[in-house]
Amino acid sequence: MKKVPLKVQRRLVIVGIRGFLIRKVTPFGNSAKVDCPKEYLGRTVYLVIV
Repeated sequence: MKKVPLKVQRRLVIVGIRGFLIRKVTPFGNSAKVDCPKEYLGRTVYLVIV
């Protein structure tokens, strides 16, 4: 998987979102997954739906 650099910021403003989810990154499960590097397993993430 290609390594994508992160931009560290304290604030994010998005206009026109439909919703968001707060989930933990897990390797397997029954729900849909988002591509994410292994170093973020176990972390809490926000998935924004636009």
